[in-house]
Amino acid sequence: MNGYFDLQVNGYGVDFNSDELTAENFAAALVALRRDGVERLLPTIITDTIETMCGRLRRLAMLRDQSPLAKQMVVGLHVEGPFLNENDGYRGAHPRDAIHPANVEGMRRLLEAGDGLVKLMTLAPERDEAFRTIDFLIRSGVNVSAGHTDASLEQLKGAIDHGLSLFTHVGNGCPMQMHRHDNIIQRALSLADQLYLTFIADGTHVPLFVLKNYLSIADPDRCIVVTDAIAPAGLGPGRYKFARWDLLIEDDLVAQAPDRVHFVGSAITMKQSEANLKKIGISDEACAKLTRTNPRALIEPRS
Repeated sequence: MNGYFDLQVNGYGVDFNSDELTAENFAAALVALRRDGVERLLPTIITDTIETMCGRLRRLAMLRDQSPLAKQMVVGLHVEGPFLNENDGYRGAHPRDAIHPANVEGMRRLLEAGDGLVKLMTLAPERDEAFRTIDFLIRSGVNVSAGHTDASLEQLKGAIDHGLSLFTHVGNGCPMQMHRHDNIIQRALSLADQLYLTFIADGTHVPLFVLKNYLSIADPDRCIVVTDAIAPAGLGPGRYKFARWDLLIEDDLVAQAPDRVHFVGSAITMKQSEANLKKIGISDEACAKLTRTNPRALIEPRS
Protein backbone atom coordinates (compact mmCIF):
# COMPACT_ATOMS: atom_id res chain seq x y z
CA MET A 1 0.00 0.00 0.00
CA ASN A 2 1.21 3.52 -0.78
CA GLY A 3 2.39 5.75 2.05
CA TYR A 4 0.46 8.56 3.66
CA PHE A 5 -0.29 11.84 1.92
CA ASP A 6 -0.54 14.78 4.34
CA LEU A 7 -1.99 18.04 3.02
CA GLN A 8 -1.09 20.14 6.05
CA VAL A 9 2.39 19.94 7.57
CA ASN A 10 3.72 23.10 9.24
CA GLY A 11 6.87 21.35 10.39
CA TYR A 12 8.29 18.04 11.56
CA GLY A 13 11.17 18.19 13.98
CA VAL A 14 11.89 21.58 12.39
CA ASP A 15 9.64 24.55 11.65
CA PHE A 16 8.83 25.04 7.96
CA ASN A 17 7.79 28.61 8.87
CA SER A 18 11.22 29.44 10.26
CA ASP A 19 13.26 32.11 8.54
CA GLU A 20 16.33 30.05 9.44
CA LEU A 21 15.19 26.81 7.77
CA THR A 22 18.23 25.17 6.17
CA ALA A 23 18.65 22.48 3.55
CA GLU A 24 19.98 20.13 6.23
CA ASN A 25 17.02 20.73 8.54
CA PHE A 26 14.52 20.36 5.70
CA ALA A 27 16.13 17.10 4.62
CA ALA A 28 16.05 15.79 8.20
CA ALA A 29 12.33 16.58 8.41
CA LEU A 30 11.62 14.72 5.18
CA VAL A 31 13.63 11.70 6.31
CA ALA A 32 11.64 11.65 9.57
CA LEU A 33 8.36 11.96 7.70
CA ARG A 34 9.29 9.08 5.42
CA ARG A 35 10.34 7.01 8.44
CA ASP A 36 6.86 7.61 9.86
CA GLY A 37 5.15 6.47 6.70
CA VAL A 38 4.54 9.74 4.84
CA GLU A 39 5.17 9.47 1.11
CA ARG A 40 3.76 12.80 -0.09
CA LEU A 41 3.06 16.10 1.67
CA LEU A 42 2.26 19.77 1.30
CA PRO A 43 4.48 21.88 3.57
CA THR A 44 2.26 24.63 4.94
CA ILE A 45 3.01 28.32 5.36
CA ILE A 46 0.74 30.16 7.79
CA THR A 47 -0.33 33.76 8.30
CA ASP A 48 2.24 36.50 8.59
CA THR A 49 2.88 39.62 6.55
CA ILE A 50 2.71 38.99 2.81
CA GLU A 51 6.39 39.87 2.52
CA THR A 52 7.34 37.37 5.24
CA MET A 53 5.15 34.64 3.78
CA CYS A 54 6.65 35.23 0.33
CA GLY A 55 10.14 34.83 1.75
CA ARG A 56 9.20 31.54 3.36
CA LEU A 57 7.55 30.25 0.20
CA ARG A 58 10.62 31.16 -1.84
CA ARG A 59 12.82 29.33 0.65
CA LEU A 60 10.73 26.15 0.47
CA ALA A 61 10.64 26.27 -3.32
CA MET A 62 14.43 26.69 -3.41
CA LEU A 63 15.06 23.88 -0.92
CA ARG A 64 12.78 21.55 -2.84
CA ASP A 65 14.60 22.30 -6.07
CA GLN A 66 17.93 21.37 -4.48
CA SER A 67 16.89 17.95 -3.17
CA PRO A 68 15.89 14.79 -5.10
CA LEU A 69 14.09 13.52 -1.97
CA ALA A 70 12.16 16.77 -1.64
CA LYS A 71 11.17 16.69 -5.31
CA GLN A 72 9.78 13.21 -4.73
CA MET A 73 7.93 13.90 -1.49
CA VAL A 74 6.92 17.57 -1.71
CA VAL A 75 4.31 17.67 -4.45
CA GLY A 76 3.23 21.21 -3.64
CA LEU A 77 2.75 23.85 -0.97
CA HIS A 78 -0.26 24.79 1.16
CA VAL A 79 -0.83 28.43 2.11
CA GLU A 80 -3.11 28.95 5.14
CA GLY A 81 -3.85 32.66 5.49
CA PRO A 82 -3.57 35.60 5.65
CA PHE A 83 -7.04 35.99 4.10
CA LEU A 84 -8.95 34.63 7.08
CA ASN A 85 -11.70 35.69 9.48
CA GLU A 86 -9.89 37.88 12.02
CA ASN A 87 -12.39 37.45 14.86
CA ASP A 88 -11.40 35.61 18.01
CA GLY A 89 -12.06 31.90 17.80
CA TYR A 90 -12.22 31.82 14.02
CA ARG A 91 -8.66 33.07 13.53
CA GLY A 92 -7.29 30.49 15.99
CA ALA A 93 -3.51 30.84 16.28
CA HIS A 94 -3.21 33.13 13.27
CA PRO A 95 -2.01 36.60 14.35
CA ARG A 96 -4.72 39.24 14.06
CA ASP A 97 -2.24 41.94 12.99
CA ALA A 98 -1.37 40.02 9.82
CA ILE A 99 -4.90 38.99 8.78
CA HIS A 100 -6.70 41.05 6.15
CA PRO A 101 -9.30 40.69 3.39
CA ALA A 102 -8.38 38.69 0.33
CA ASN A 103 -7.04 40.51 -2.70
CA VAL A 104 -5.75 39.29 -6.02
CA GLU A 105 -2.51 41.27 -5.93
CA GLY A 106 -1.45 39.79 -2.59
CA MET A 107 -2.41 36.34 -3.80
CA ARG A 108 -0.44 36.81 -7.00
CA ARG A 109 2.65 37.68 -4.96
CA LEU A 110 2.26 34.52 -2.88
CA LEU A 111 1.86 32.32 -5.95
CA GLU A 112 4.88 33.86 -7.65
CA ALA A 113 6.97 33.34 -4.51
CA GLY A 114 5.92 29.70 -4.48
CA ASP A 115 7.28 29.30 -8.02
CA GLY A 116 4.28 27.31 -9.23
CA LEU A 117 4.27 24.96 -6.24
CA VAL A 118 1.25 26.35 -4.36
CA LYS A 119 -1.41 23.66 -4.79
CA LEU A 120 -3.77 24.50 -1.93
CA MET A 121 -4.95 27.81 -0.47
CA THR A 122 -7.03 28.15 2.71
CA LEU A 123 -9.04 31.37 3.04
CA ALA A 124 -12.29 32.68 4.49
CA PRO A 125 -14.81 33.08 1.64
CA GLU A 126 -16.61 35.91 3.45
CA ARG A 127 -13.37 37.91 3.31
CA ASP A 128 -13.09 37.54 -0.48
CA GLU A 129 -15.26 40.21 -2.09
CA ALA A 130 -17.21 38.83 -5.06
CA PHE A 131 -14.97 35.74 -4.79
CA ARG A 132 -12.39 37.47 -6.98
CA THR A 133 -9.42 35.80 -5.28
CA ILE A 134 -11.05 32.37 -5.54
CA ASP A 135 -11.60 33.01 -9.25
CA PHE A 136 -7.94 33.97 -9.66
CA LEU A 137 -6.77 30.86 -7.79
CA ILE A 138 -8.92 28.52 -9.84
CA ARG A 139 -7.63 30.09 -13.06
CA SER A 140 -4.12 29.52 -11.67
CA GLY A 141 -4.76 25.80 -11.06
CA VAL A 142 -4.83 26.04 -7.26
CA ASN A 143 -7.27 24.13 -5.06
CA VAL A 144 -9.17 26.46 -2.73
CA SER A 145 -10.30 25.51 0.77
CA ALA A 146 -12.50 27.38 3.24
CA GLY A 147 -11.00 27.62 6.71
CA HIS A 148 -10.85 29.88 9.75
CA THR A 149 -14.16 31.15 8.48
CA ASP A 150 -17.68 32.04 9.58
CA ALA A 151 -19.08 32.14 6.06
CA SER A 152 -22.84 31.87 5.83
CA LEU A 153 -24.37 28.95 3.98
CA GLU A 154 -25.10 31.28 1.08
CA GLN A 155 -21.49 32.50 1.02
CA LEU A 156 -20.17 28.94 1.04
CA LYS A 157 -22.49 27.98 -1.80
CA GLY A 158 -21.41 31.06 -3.74
CA ALA A 159 -17.77 30.17 -3.21
CA ILE A 160 -18.44 26.61 -4.41
CA ASP A 161 -19.99 28.04 -7.56
CA HIS A 162 -16.69 29.88 -8.12
CA GLY A 163 -14.54 26.78 -7.53
CA LEU A 164 -14.15 26.23 -3.76
CA SER A 165 -13.60 22.50 -3.29
CA LEU A 166 -12.45 21.86 0.32
CA PHE A 167 -12.98 22.79 3.93
CA THR A 168 -9.90 22.93 6.17
CA HIS A 169 -9.92 21.00 9.51
CA VAL A 170 -13.68 20.84 10.14
CA GLY A 171 -14.51 21.38 13.81
CA ASN A 172 -11.51 23.65 14.36
CA GLY A 173 -10.72 27.26 13.55
CA CYS A 174 -13.96 28.28 15.25
CA PRO A 175 -15.04 29.42 18.74
CA MET A 176 -15.81 27.01 21.54
CA GLN A 177 -19.32 28.51 21.81
CA MET A 178 -21.50 29.12 18.75
CA HIS A 179 -25.15 28.98 17.78
CA ARG A 180 -26.29 25.46 18.56
CA HIS A 181 -27.76 24.88 15.08
CA ASP A 182 -26.59 27.45 12.52
CA ASN A 183 -22.82 27.33 12.88
CA ILE A 184 -19.88 26.86 10.57
CA ILE A 185 -19.48 23.15 11.40
CA GLN A 186 -23.08 22.35 10.49
CA ARG A 187 -22.83 24.45 7.33
CA ALA A 188 -19.72 22.58 6.22
CA LEU A 189 -21.27 19.19 6.96
CA SER A 190 -24.40 20.14 5.03
CA LEU A 191 -22.18 20.62 1.95
CA ALA A 192 -20.28 17.36 2.37
CA ASP A 193 -21.52 16.20 -1.02
CA GLN A 194 -19.84 19.18 -2.69
CA LEU A 195 -16.66 19.72 -0.64
CA TYR A 196 -13.75 17.60 0.48
CA LEU A 197 -13.71 17.85 4.28
CA THR A 198 -10.41 17.59 6.15
CA PHE A 199 -10.12 16.56 9.79
CA ILE A 200 -7.41 16.43 12.45
CA ALA A 201 -7.63 12.98 14.05
CA ASP A 202 -5.64 13.51 17.24
CA GLY A 203 -8.70 13.05 19.46
CA THR A 204 -8.38 16.52 20.97
CA HIS A 205 -8.89 18.98 18.13
CA VAL A 206 -12.02 16.93 17.56
CA PRO A 207 -12.90 14.29 20.19
CA LEU A 208 -12.86 10.87 18.59
CA PHE A 209 -16.56 10.21 19.22
CA VAL A 210 -17.35 13.51 17.47
CA LEU A 211 -15.06 12.60 14.58
CA LYS A 212 -16.96 9.33 14.30
CA ASN A 213 -20.19 11.30 14.00
CA TYR A 214 -18.71 13.56 11.32
CA LEU A 215 -17.41 10.61 9.31
CA SER A 216 -20.80 8.91 9.50
CA ILE A 217 -22.35 11.96 7.81
CA ALA A 218 -19.79 12.60 5.10
CA ASP A 219 -18.92 10.28 2.21
CA PRO A 220 -15.56 8.58 2.93
CA ASP A 221 -14.62 9.35 -0.67
CA ARG A 222 -14.75 13.07 0.16
CA CYS A 223 -12.98 13.10 3.54
CA ILE A 224 -9.27 13.59 4.25
CA VAL A 225 -7.26 13.32 7.45
CA VAL A 226 -4.43 15.83 7.98
CA THR A 227 -2.08 16.19 10.91
CA ASP A 228 -1.68 19.99 10.94
CA ALA A 229 1.70 18.96 12.35
CA ILE A 230 4.10 21.57 13.67
CA ALA A 231 7.80 21.35 14.50
CA PRO A 232 7.38 19.19 17.65
CA ALA A 233 5.64 16.40 15.67
CA GLY A 234 7.33 13.10 16.37
CA LEU A 235 9.37 14.56 19.27
CA GLY A 236 6.96 13.93 22.15
CA PRO A 237 5.89 16.20 25.03
CA GLY A 238 7.91 19.29 25.92
CA ARG A 239 8.28 23.01 25.34
CA TYR A 240 8.89 24.22 21.80
CA LYS A 241 8.73 27.26 19.52
CA PHE A 242 6.62 27.51 16.35
CA ALA A 243 6.40 30.70 14.26
CA ARG A 244 5.50 33.39 16.82
CA TRP A 245 4.48 30.93 19.53
CA ASP A 246 6.15 29.43 22.59
CA LEU A 247 4.32 26.14 23.01
CA LEU A 248 3.63 23.46 25.57
CA ILE A 249 3.11 19.94 24.21
CA GLU A 250 1.59 17.57 26.74
CA ASP A 251 0.92 13.84 26.60
CA ASP A 252 -2.06 14.32 24.25
CA LEU A 253 0.39 15.70 21.65
CA VAL A 254 -1.68 18.85 21.18
CA ALA A 255 0.10 22.18 20.87
CA GLN A 256 -1.53 24.86 22.99
CA ALA A 257 -0.95 28.58 23.28
CA PRO A 258 0.64 29.53 26.61
CA ASP A 259 -2.72 30.80 27.93
CA ARG A 260 -4.43 27.58 26.76
CA VAL A 261 -7.10 29.60 24.96
CA HIS A 262 -6.66 27.78 21.64
CA PHE A 263 -4.67 25.08 19.89
CA VAL A 264 -1.63 25.80 17.72
CA GLY A 265 -1.51 22.79 15.44
CA SER A 266 -0.69 19.27 16.59
CA ALA A 267 2.32 17.08 17.24
CA ILE A 268 0.65 13.89 16.07
CA THR A 269 1.93 11.66 13.28
CA MET A 270 -0.11 10.10 10.48
CA LYS A 271 0.52 6.66 11.99
CA GLN A 272 -1.04 7.81 15.23
CA SER A 273 -3.90 9.41 13.34
CA GLU A 274 -4.65 6.13 11.56
CA ALA A 275 -4.53 4.27 14.88
CA ASN A 276 -7.11 6.71 16.25
CA LEU A 277 -9.36 6.14 13.23
CA LYS A 278 -9.27 2.42 13.89
CA LYS A 279 -10.23 3.02 17.54
CA ILE A 280 -13.56 4.41 16.35
CA GLY A 281 -14.21 1.53 13.98
CA ILE A 282 -13.02 3.00 10.69
CA SER A 283 -12.19 0.13 8.34
CA ASP A 284 -8.79 -0.40 6.76
CA GLU A 285 -10.29 0.49 3.37
CA ALA A 286 -11.75 3.77 4.67
CA CYS A 287 -8.50 4.60 6.50
CA ALA A 288 -6.62 4.21 3.23
CA LYS A 289 -9.04 6.61 1.53
CA LEU A 290 -8.76 9.19 4.32
CA THR A 291 -4.99 9.18 4.61
CA ARG A 292 -3.75 8.15 1.17
CA THR A 293 -6.15 7.84 -1.77
CA ASN A 294 -8.32 10.95 -1.41
CA PRO A 295 -5.55 13.54 -1.02
CA ARG A 296 -3.78 12.00 -4.02
CA ALA A 297 -6.92 12.20 -6.12
CA LEU A 298 -7.28 15.85 -5.17
CA ILE A 299 -3.70 17.11 -5.56
CA GLU A 300 -1.66 14.90 -7.86
CA PRO A 301 -3.67 15.48 -11.05
CA ARG A 302 -2.72 19.16 -10.71
CA SER A 303 0.92 18.50 -9.82
